[in-house]
Amino acid sequence: MTPLLPHRIPRARRVGEKVAFTRTLTEADAALFIGVTWDLNPYHTDDRYTAQTRFGRRIVPGLLTASLLTHLGGLWAFLATEMTFEFLGPVYIGDTVTAEAEIAEVSEKGWVRLAGRVVGADGQDVLRAMIRGYPGRFEE
Repeated sequence: MTPLLPHRIPRARRVGEKVAFTRTLTEADAALFIGVTWDLNPYHTDDRYTAQTRFGRRIVPGLLTASLLTHLGGLWAFLATEMTFEFLGPVYIGDTVTAEAEIAEVSEKGWVRLAGRVVGADGQDVLRAMIRGYPGRFEE
C-alpha cells in the first residue's frame, strides 16, 4: 500500500490540472550543476569560446533547465518512468524562466502523463517535455 502524503499540488489526477514556478538561473546554479555532472562543454564554461558562437555568451546546461520540472514532480511525489525533452532555445545565466507541468493523460493503470514546458521571460518556450510516471497518494 502506498503511504499517504500531506496535501500537495496538484490536487487531483485530473487532465488539465497545472502547476508552475518561476526561477532566475544564477552563475552559482550553473556552476553547481556543472560540478555535479562534469558537463564541461565550452558552451557552458568558456566565455571566449561562446563569444564566437551564435549564442554570444555562455548558456545554461540544457539538462539544468529540464531538471526544473523535477521540482514540480517532487511536489506530487511523482516517480518518473519516462522523460523526453525538446530544447527550443538557449537559456543564459541570469535568465528568469517559468517551469510548467500539466496533466495530459491519466491511465486506469495508475500512471500519469505530464506535458511540461519551460518558458523564458519573453514568453517563448525554451523547452518542451513529456513525462510519464506514477504520482503519490495524498490526503484529501
